[in-house]
Amino acid sequence: MAENRNVLLGILFIILGILVIAFPLISVFTVSVLAGFAILFLGIWFLAHSFDTWHKSKAASIVNLLLAIFAIIIGIGMFGNILAFSFLASLWLYISGFFLILAGVIGLVTREAKINKGTAVLGIILGIIYLILGIYALDPLYLAIIIGIWLIVDGFALFFVNPLDIPAPEESEE
Repeated sequence: MAENRNVLLGILFIILGILVIAFPLISVFTVSVLAGFAILFLGIWFLAHSFDTWHKSKAASIVNLLLAIFAIIIGIGMFGNILAFSFLASLWLYISGFFLILAGVIGLVTREAKINKGTAVLGIILGIIYLILGIYALDPLYLAIIIGIWLIVDGFALFFVNPLDIPAPEESEE
């Protein structure tokens, strides 16, 4: 059953990836509308949570209220705004790339085993790729291509790789 679900999801992701690449601006607009709705509802949830926690902790309630205001403003601002969505996606890629590079450098300095150093180098390489993609994500057309390629690659991974077949990592003996 799970294997059939992976195949169907893989095919769906591949089709969505092709559609995103074929219709880039419509796709980025659609994703910006969906992301705007999601962030807006997150803000509403923070607002409700703020009222719920007022009697328990006023400080936590104020933090939730500030998060609610911030999320509602971002959600409304991003709703259908392709440039705002591209900017936030690019910012996310920059921040993620920076942290991947930082984690990779720390891993190179602190880890002993060769396989662990390999994953640290992989983190640095992925961080550099994220920084490069962050430059291109500022343009909505390139952002759609990045999203489309990601969907296609993820679709093939779901289609061909069964998560149950992936071996668990072994403990290293030192």
